[in-house]
Amino acid sequence: MDLIRIIFSILLPPLGVFLQVGLGGAFWLNILLTLFGYIPGIIHAVWIIAKR
Repeated sequence: MDLIRIIFSILLPPLGVFLQVGLGGAFWLNILLTLFGYIPGIIHAVWIIAKR
């Protein structure tokens, strides 16, 4: 299941974080990072998925 989340994180970073943690603070932070730049959103999403 983590592989699917990582693939979603590469395509759409907030979706991967949402599947992992729901509508928590990490999700909103990821949306903010993705708006500032696509790469920071991907890095944060993969980090959140790998951490849990």
